Formats: sequence, C-alpha cells, structure tokens
Amino acid sequence: MRAVIQRVKHAKVEVDDQVVGAIDHGLVVLLGIELADTHDDMTWLLKKITQLRIFSDADHVMNNSLLDVKGELLVISQFTLMAATKKGNRPSYIRAAKHDHAIPLYESFIAEAEKILGKKVSTGVFGADMQVTLCNDGPVTLHLDTKNKE
Repeated sequence: MRAVIQRVKHAKVEVDDQVVGAIDHGLVVLLGIELADTHDDMTWLLKKITQLRIFSDADHVMNNSLLDVKGELLVISQFTLMAATKKGNRPSYIRAAKHDHAIPLYESFIAEAEKILGKKVSTGVFGADMQVTLCNDGPVTLHLDTKNKE
C-alpha cells in the first residue's frame, strides 16, 4: 500500500458536482492498493498515519498526532499511486489491485480508522472520477509505502 498524506486545514471531495466527503482540521490520505497488499499492510499503514507526529504543539513544534489533536480523516482511493514510470512515458498500473482485492482492503482501512479515531471517516467514492479540493497546512505532505517499513 502506498499513501500520500497531507495535513490540511480543510478538504473536500466531489463526485458529479456533489460533495461526498469533507473535513476540517486533519489529514487527507490518498490511498493506493496493490495486488500484493494484505491486511497486515493495512494495519501497519493505518497505525503509522494516525500516530505520525505532524501536528504542532503549543510551542509550534510538530509533536502531536492526528489522535492527539482529535483531527479528522478524509480517505480517497487512488490507484495511480501504484504507477510504474521507469520505462516510456505512459504509466503502467499493472501492480494496482483489481476491485475484488482492493475494495475489501479499502473498506477495512476506513472501518479500522473509525474505530481508532472514534468518529466517522470521510471518503471519496472508490473508482469514481473525483475532484479533490484542499488547503494544505504547512504545507506538510508525506509519502508512505508498506514495502518500505524498515
């Protein structure tokens, strides 16, 4: 699994000009799932995301996690994160998981996040053409890949 995490002041995702997910202070997670990903990858990634100390404390030092600040989470599926771009100019998505593998992991990620955070997690619509609007706070943007845990 790969994730691009952005600390935001607010964000929303629209499908067909309708807002389907929106948050205030928190994190936007663009989530890519590949064929080799497992429930263990999902668990590791979610724990890492919710515990990353990327929110400022009273001294303006990034010392607090999403859990500490009681922030919100917006999760958006994004198969293009699995793109292979080494050869040629057309990205290959051969490593991206098909719906039958990706959707259960995506849904588990959201369900587990709701348990950890104790609140609803906003989402996009899996596989839809989405428009994402956000105000990146900092800016703070990180990339995580479960294949690079160590």
